[in-house]
Amino acid sequence: MLRMYPPMTEEQARLLGPLQLAYIGDVVWELLVRNELLHRGLNVRHMHRDAIARVNAGAQARAFERIAGQLTDPEREAAQRGRNAHPHHGVPKNQRPADYADATALETLIGYLYLSGQEARLTELFRMTEEE
Repeated sequence: MLRMYPPMTEEQARLLGPLQLAYIGDVVWELLVRNELLHRGLNVRHMHRDAIARVNAGAQARAFERIAGQLTDPEREAAQRGRNAHPHHGVPKNQRPADYADATALETLIGYLYLSGQEARLTELFRMTEEE
């Protein structure tokens, strides 16, 4: 993935707050989704529609449910920190609080893996979320 800075150690990534990890994880997740859609050969309108359907709290919560049982202890810890984080804004009115918490768990996990340079594991987990 595109990087301006070298990866952090796992310990450095763990020292970041869960919402900091979710902040970067949100963007990395969207990049993974858009990259996947681009390689499917869809036109831009369909890619945009499909990206919106997959980059929202409900879809991210379902993706997290698919991989939750496959997480290592450090990954589970990062995700749990994200689930327990309380953003300063409320849950969007069209989202369920439980979905929003699971989506934040996913974004925190993605941010942790990306920032600590675990891109092979990040890709592996992303592929698992694609399986039906």
